[in-house]
Amino acid sequence: MPEFLFDLPVIGLLFQLVDYLIAVFTLNGAIILALATPLALGALCGFMNERSGVVNIGIEGMMLSAAFTGWLAASVVVQLFPDGPELFMGATPAIIVGLLAAVLTGMAVSAVHAWLSISLRVDQIISGTIINIVAIGTTGYLNLLLSEQAPPAAGKLDTFRPPAELIDLPLIGWVINMFLRQGPITMSVIVIVIVLQILLFRSRWGLRTRAVGENPRAAETVGIDVIWVRYRNVILGGVFAGLAGAWFVLENGSTFQTLMTNGRGYIALAALIFGRWVPLGAFGAALFFAAASSLAVSIRVLPPPGQLGEIMTSIPEQFWFAFPYLLTIVVLAGAVGRSRPPAAVGRPYEREAAH
Repeated sequence: MPEFLFDLPVIGLLFQLVDYLIAVFTLNGAIILALATPLALGALCGFMNERSGVVNIGIEGMMLSAAFTGWLAASVVVQLFPDGPELFMGATPAIIVGLLAAVLTGMAVSAVHAWLSISLRVDQIISGTIINIVAIGTTGYLNLLLSEQAPPAAGKLDTFRPPAELIDLPLIGWVINMFLRQGPITMSVIVIVIVLQILLFRSRWGLRTRAVGENPRAAETVGIDVIWVRYRNVILGGVFAGLAGAWFVLENGSTFQTLMTNGRGYIALAALIFGRWVPLGAFGAALFFAAASSLAVSIRVLPPPGQLGEIMTSIPEQFWFAFPYLLTIVVLAGAVGRSRPPAAVGRPYEREAAH
């Protein structure tokens, strides 16, 4: 951007801000995508639920539970087999077991949510709240007990390093670095999003899912088993919550910390709403929120020069770290009235024969 624009009164600050944001996001593209991974996976969990007509605010608890069991399972296996071979991108038998344990935990907690919401027809908001409370309390207590024994970490998955020739390509080099300089869980998110986007609008599963979420009574009349579709989608949604939990302890780090999800499950739900309940939209919203999170670190480590830098650094850093959450509130306030959820979401379904 031409520097003379920065010297314009008042509007020059805006040009400086745009230039700084472009530089930060280009430089930190790989970090932003990594930070977006748990948000995107959590949003996909919510997508599977809400497109079927089931509200899920228990994503936070599902991710936290999966993170704990994934870390614990990997820790147990590494104690039994400390010299396990390294397979692919740092994956060892302990890490693979931990990944499977995290995914199965996400599915198990989702099955509980499905049973409460679909079979017992409990208020779905209350069901999700119960999951969050139980997960926070249980994992925090067990982690406190285990911390006295200091179980060993199983390590974490490696980050792929793309060739320098690709990264140095003009214009697109930073994009290649952003999407390829990642661990396997993060790279899988891109594939999952594209596949789900296609399936939602181009498959029999997608048609049935949308029908059940919009008008379950009409769907039942044409032979669709509404209860089965909802159960299946809610439990499969747990796979993504499990992968998000595994990301915390097997790819981003190697140990479990109490409350380590830090509200990301709620931001994931906001990303789903902001993304209009479609996978690509939710992924884009996750990147948006992740970029806001990376901005706080960038301002502290590498603030912009000149008057803009003075203004931004004069603001307490607590504000910048709270910025993603404030942004979540603002986005939800603006998006709720414009985004139309599936018509039957949150409404328990009872078959005609049961009357």
